[in-house]
Amino acid sequence: MKLCMLTVVATILLSGCGLAETTSVATTQAASSAEQVKQGKEMEEKVKRDIDAAQQAAADARDKAEAASE
Repeated sequence: MKLCMLTVVATILLSGCGLAETTSVATTQAASSAEQVKQGKEMEEKVKRDIDAAQQAAADARDKAEAASE
């Protein structure tokens, strides 16, 4: 009876440790994913700004070329 009870207690304790570790890993992965999302949004904004700047530069070059041809 004592051996059976000891086995049950040991199983519960070991299961708890695994659960804590799994929770810790999940939390770490969630934080990492959140950081990746933040970096992705920042990169997207940078790309949009770069595209806008390139389009403005192209428009300015066209205007300058048209003015020079007149």
